[in-house]
Amino acid sequence: MKISEILKSLELEVKSCSQNIENPFSGAYVSDLLSDVMAKGTDGELWITLQTHLNIVAVASVKGLSGIIIVNSRCPDAETLKRAESEGILIASTPLSCFEAAGRLYKIING
Repeated sequence: MKISEILKSLELEVKSCSQNIENPFSGAYVSDLLSDVMAKGTDGELWITLQTHLNIVAVASVKGLSGIIIVNSRCPDAETLKRAESEGILIASTPLSCFEAAGRLYKIING
């Protein structure tokens, strides 16, 4: 499945690397702990989190994640978005809660 296929359903606003919306993703990992994502996140997944700081880009890059979905209408600062652009990491924001974003994505993927 491609990221572009979930934009409307998850009410996503792309904040960085909009050219990557046609990239595929294999599933999602939901966590707000960087160490947890480092240990359990897998290549090609989307990461759903409320974190907005610079280190989310580093974790996504190291783990080969397809993108980051930030919940509750939170938005990273300009420095984080600049780093995401330079690393090729798509960041999108949604007004949905973590629970609702994950639930909608699960339903899309699994019918």
